Amino acid sequence: MAAKSDLYKAAGVDIDLATDLLTKVKGALASTRRPEMLAPIGGFGGLFQIDLSKYREPVMVSSIDGVGTKLMVAMKMKKYDTVGCDIVNHCINDISVQGAEPVYFMDYIGIGKLRSPLYEEVLGGIARACKAANCAVLGGETAEMPGMYGNDFDLVGVITGIVEKSEIITGEKIRPGHVAIGIASNGLHTNGFSLARKVLFDAAGFDVNDRPECLGGESVGEALLKPHVCYYPAIKAARTAGVALDGIAHITGGGLYDNVPRVLPDDVDVEFNVAGFPVPPIFKLIVERGNVGAEEAYRVFNMGVGMVWFVPEADADKALEAIRSCGHYAAKIGRIVNGSKSVRVATK
Repeated sequence: MAAKSDLYKAAGVDIDLATDLLTKVKGALASTRRPEMLAPIGGFGGLFQIDLSKYREPVMVSSIDGVGTKLMVAMKMKKYDTVGCDIVNHCINDISVQGAEPVYFMDYIGIGKLRSPLYEEVLGGIARACKAANCAVLGGETAEMPGMYGNDFDLVGVITGIVEKSEIITGEKIRPGHVAIGIASNGLHTNGFSLARKVLFDAAGFDVNDRPECLGGESVGEALLKPHVCYYPAIKAARTAGVALDGIAHITGGGLYDNVPRVLPDDVDVEFNVAGFPVPPIFKLIVERGNVGAEEAYRVFNMGVGMVWFVPEADADKALEAIRSCGHYAAKIGRIVNGSKSVRVATK
């Protein structure tokens, strides 16, 4: 065995620390295991065998995303457990809009200087969110690169799900007369933080620990760090109840204006009226302090609408019941009309 050297550690990378910290969270990560996993976490590749008895024509659905500059707020707060939930739930929502069941997740953490408790909190959040969705943590990568990231870090997730080919939700069945149902978000989720930070911290001069009256006792940092809501259980409940879920849009960066057209057929428009839909106070604070116009606000942020479902009028009540049974607020917020794939949003 070669003699141990501390040259790599002196250069800024501590291999032993990475091993020690991973050991602390292995139990939480292992708790996400599904029967289809063929090997424990830690191999060069994750093995996952599809249960073909459950499907006639299984289709794999994958997505990749990051948490973005929400991580900068987490660093200001020195609170990292929620960003792990963020990356998982964002990724799950992205594939569930096509009807996929999330089956395994993989993470990438790029960091300047590996440190505790950041590492354990991030991975712990990932494990909790995956376990809640019965999604296995199949593996991941942690790259300590002091010359690349400085004292910062980045967090990226890759999700894979499975859907029966005949049950893929494409949006092609959306027709005039379909109802748009909005499901509430709890805040920014993982989008719009560059503008939010500029307004709240630079222009308005808030600190993450400030508690403006409009936030009802929450600090600015607490409001910003609320974890991304996972809507997959509601989708599953609706499909089990026989709801005709003909189209779903996850409202991420681009808001209603840019995300909804991704699922619309070419010959229809959607007319939204969100005047009565609840807007979380953090959005009102950003809009007021930043003098952000309504159209820009609904393009940058979700403004309280985390997901939109398109269902036939006859299925609207059943869809609302399924959503509410999973603990979410939801309401009819629009209707499909003839058109050319455009979105109109009335806020008053």
